[in-house]
Amino acid sequence: MKAVEYRLPKEFDKSFIVFRERGCFFPVPWHYHPEYELVLVTKSTGRRMVGDHIGYFNAGDLVLMGPMLPHVWVNDTKYISGNNKDAADAIVVQFVEDFLGEKFLQLPEIEAFKKILKLSAYGLEIKGDTRNSINELMKRMLTASGLQRLSMLFAIFDLLSATKEYQLLASPAFINNTTLHESDRFNNITEYIMRNFDSEISLNEVAAVANMATTTFCNFFKEHYRVTFMEYVTEIRIGHACKLLGDPDKNIVEAAYESGFNNLANFNRQFKKLKNMTPTEYRKMLEI
Repeated sequence: MKAVEYRLPKEFDKSFIVFRERGCFFPVPWHYHPEYELVLVTKSTGRRMVGDHIGYFNAGDLVLMGPMLPHVWVNDTKYISGNNKDAADAIVVQFVEDFLGEKFLQLPEIEAFKKILKLSAYGLEIKGDTRNSINELMKRMLTASGLQRLSMLFAIFDLLSATKEYQLLASPAFINNTTLHESDRFNNITEYIMRNFDSEISLNEVAAVANMATTTFCNFFKEHYRVTFMEYVTEIRIGHACKLLGDPDKNIVEAAYESGFNNLANFNRQFKKLKNMTPTEYRKMLEI
């Protein structure tokens, strides 16, 4: 079974990802990614495969995985078919090693947490009171923002640093023999988007960056990012617009055009679709 590299979209104005999966969650193949990942199952049962480990999960299951560790969650048939009265539900937290800067892991306060990050290369099933405490924090993170959300992540780091309530999942033999090489392609695509999102983006040009035919690139992007290329670009643009709306010297029209939108009506429509509020309402929320 060949693993594929897979990404969740990250908001431009957030340093890490908090993502909720509902319905038939994790409709993805055996995959990996460069982020550390915490997966909390709030509803559902089924099988999970992490590296060469195959286990069973139910509500409350919590797993920490390191970068590039292949994994997949498979719901039981009743959740896939929709016959269960409760839909499957999960919360995912992803972060990269340097999400707070290159010197983050050099801080002396992080030393104990670094040991857990190293062990996460095998995948860790978190258990006991540690699991229960982290579960509650992850649920609260869904509605938190700003420093509150970041402080909850640090509280999770603290709990992981002190715990012995975990089980290693993948075997050392699997970890030592796994080599994955898709990241350069993803990095090239991401770099192109971040350099060009504020102007007209050519699908043909970004496909060339990925060294793919346009149709192949579109299919690749949708498979790995779970949204179309233009949907992903729109999310990046709206995130940048949110940052600009926090500047009292910028008006809404300037925020729209400097984020890559050449049509104000489309900007307003896309903003409301992604943020569930208008740019004006967002600005009032910031109390500008």
